[in-house]
Amino acid sequence: MATIGFIGLGNMGGPMAANLVKAGHNVHGFDLVKENVDIFIEAGGKAAGSIAQTVQDAEVVISMLPAGRHVSTVYETANGVFESAPKGALLIDCSTIDVSTTRRLGELAAQKGFEMLDAPVSGGIMGAQEATLTFMTGATDEGFTRAKPILEQMGKNIIHAGGIGNGQAAKVCNNMLLGISMIGVCEAFNLADELGLDRQKLFDISSTASGQCWSLNTYCPVPGPVPTSPANNDYKAGFSVAMMLKDLKLSQDAAQTAGLTTPLGANATALYEAFAGEGNGAVDFSGIIKSLRKSDS
Repeated sequence: MATIGFIGLGNMGGPMAANLVKAGHNVHGFDLVKENVDIFIEAGGKAAGSIAQTVQDAEVVISMLPAGRHVSTVYETANGVFESAPKGALLIDCSTIDVSTTRRLGELAAQKGFEMLDAPVSGGIMGAQEATLTFMTGATDEGFTRAKPILEQMGKNIIHAGGIGNGQAAKVCNNMLLGISMIGVCEAFNLADELGLDRQKLFDISSTASGQCWSLNTYCPVPGPVPTSPANNDYKAGFSVAMMLKDLKLSQDAAQTAGLTTPLGANATALYEAFAGEGNGAVDFSGIIKSLRKSDS
């Protein structure tokens, strides 16, 4: 079993680190929020008082942080990962951040004698808790081979997307598609309501016809057809509006850098930004159906 330093023990990182503890690894964790650290200790992890203490003996370092600036600080600052981790340690960043920052850090890591990969995830809090996450991994072949056994203890789909940064590229493309498809499904149900078509009938038809997609079949945005969807729990977030908006903005930044126009992605970003601006940042992203219904009434 490996000695692992885990930085970022929040809603996603905490359960991920706990699953590594369950798998028998020696896991040292760090987070600025005491409550997160306490939960990690209850799960059997070992708390560290600083980034340096977290990674000083680590064979593997894993980070799960909110944004690119946080990742840069954790890795590049004095007494950060690059300065404090043993040379040759495997560095895995599971945060969802911009591609350019990821690739820059990957180059720096290589210069300093580290193998680094980006491995953003899909699957939400439930996936983190149940170790069923999908990891979209950007790495060298060697890095992916080293990381895969660790990632498999936190997820069930471990996909090598190409070189460093390609994991982030896959994540923003996937979530742009998710944001667009959820809006399409919401609009379809709103139209069905106005036309007098029963929601369950629409679900029964479209979930087995050409309209089927994950936003409909697994995460249906109206109560009833999919009992486990947030729509049946007052849209309590599995994946919040704020998180969706973050990923959509990343997709638009990436599109601008690439010189590409993504009109549906841009419209989805604008709709989620407006919904978040009404105080709905903590609501599940499928809850946007309420805003779309209001705007059409």
